[in-house]
Amino acid sequence: MIERIKSIFRIQELRTKILFTLGILAIYRLGGQVPIPGIDRIALGEFFAGSERTVFGLYDMFVGGAFTRATVFALGIMPYISASIILQLMGAVIPALQKLQKEGEAGRKKITQYTRYSTVALAAAQSFGVGIFLESVRSPQTGASVVLYPGWGFRLLTVLTITAGTVFIMWLGEQIDGHGIGNG
Repeated sequence: MIERIKSIFRIQELRTKILFTLGILAIYRLGGQVPIPGIDRIALGEFFAGSERTVFGLYDMFVGGAFTRATVFALGIMPYISASIILQLMGAVIPALQKLQKEGEAGRKKITQYTRYSTVALAAAQSFGVGIFLESVRSPQTGASVVLYPGWGFRLLTVLTITAGTVFIMWLGEQIDGHGIGNG
């Protein structure tokens, strides 16, 4: 088994792709630790303590713990996946999208562009919901609000931060497609 692993690293191109992919994964894990501004992390931790067996815990598992820590990667790649699924389903009922699906490479590029735009829209809508949700959360022990300065400023900052994080994750996935192993 060890010999097989050693043989993988003897091939320059494969070694480069593996190291690139591991580097991207390290960047993703690092970004999953950066909190959005204006959050009391202690109150947030108290609220989410014991949430592993809830819907929050399930979603948090998909985004690597970034949701319960309210990080810039709180949505993960889920908006991109949702946008892809929505556009594929819409392709079955909207003639213009059906036509693009049949156009080959040019149509695929256009659909990819629409998927990116849809991802930004979904991420903005979802991050707005996250902002509103966070404003309503209080620590069960102390009653302290999770958001230090609630209001439209916090909501806008949350939308910008989390949407930018989602777009960055989408870009990281595309980099893995082009230079790493797998398909993002």
